[in-house]
Amino acid sequence: MSFHGHWWTIWPHLRGTVAPPRPGVPVPFRTVVEDPKRGPVPLSGARYGEGRDLVVVVHGMGGRHDSAYVLRLVAALRRAGLAALAISLRGADGSGADFYHAGIVEDLAAVLAAPDLSGAERVAVAGFSLGGHVTLRFALAPTDPRVRAVAAICPPFELERTLAHIDAPRSYPYRRHLLAELVRMYAKVAARGNGPVPLSRAKRIRSIYRWDTEIVAPRFGFESAEHYYAETSVGPHLPEVRIPALVVAARHDPMVPLASLEPSLSRVRGSDRVDLRIVDRGGHVGFPASARLGDAPDGTHLYDDVAAWLRTRLSA
Repeated sequence: MSFHGHWWTIWPHLRGTVAPPRPGVPVPFRTVVEDPKRGPVPLSGARYGEGRDLVVVVHGMGGRHDSAYVLRLVAALRRAGLAALAISLRGADGSGADFYHAGIVEDLAAVLAAPDLSGAERVAVAGFSLGGHVTLRFALAPTDPRVRAVAAICPPFELERTLAHIDAPRSYPYRRHLLAELVRMYAKVAARGNGPVPLSRAKRIRSIYRWDTEIVAPRFGFESAEHYYAETSVGPHLPEVRIPALVVAARHDPMVPLASLEPSLSRVRGSDRVDLRIVDRGGHVGFPASARLGDAPDGTHLYDDVAAWLRTRLSA
């Protein structure tokens, strides 16, 4: 693993904390998803711009709709003339009503069905990391005919492989950060009596595997973490994607390493639906100006390329 990958994972996060991107004036967005166990669960986000072409942006694990990397893509979408809606998956906004997992496509379906989006004629979805995984799961069976394309940036394909890497000793700083963010979200859930374990127990969890075993699996009806990974991982199903999908992976990503994407990579090479791009520079959802895809010659960042790719598919 190159130090370059660590730098471009950590530095953009620190920069975004100090000086978050400002892609425009956000308009609050709210809707609900009907859950068979919890009833109506609130979802929230922010809209940027109006128009017939809309891109819904989904954060990664431990993130939310105003995470810096989300706002950077929103800014690129606005430069490309596209309206954007950045959403928080259930619980990420601190509502405490519930929490999300890597296959929670119901949240996307509920967002797209919201009356506020009835004016959008053509829609795309873009997701980062875990949100990219959710996005690709959604692309297997889109519930809305307006959805023309999706993009996934640094998504895992095989959850068990990727999370085993994050749980390894060398990934301790990243794992600690993710667990801290998950516990922060779960604290609101536990305070409302909506969690499968007490908050004190959740705070003692030291691996993503234990988190999935004790919290995610029992809440969503999986027999175990292994069952959750097997049922939810999008990798084995990538050839079944039904709409154009851009997948961006970084060769030196320290959280979703390229090796963890095998054997799924071999399933999509040469695919007429999945456009796989592997960049040599960059980290996990963070990229230098030199990491480009070539779709936006006048752009200044990889996110401009992603926006241009989506705009082309929306106008097709």
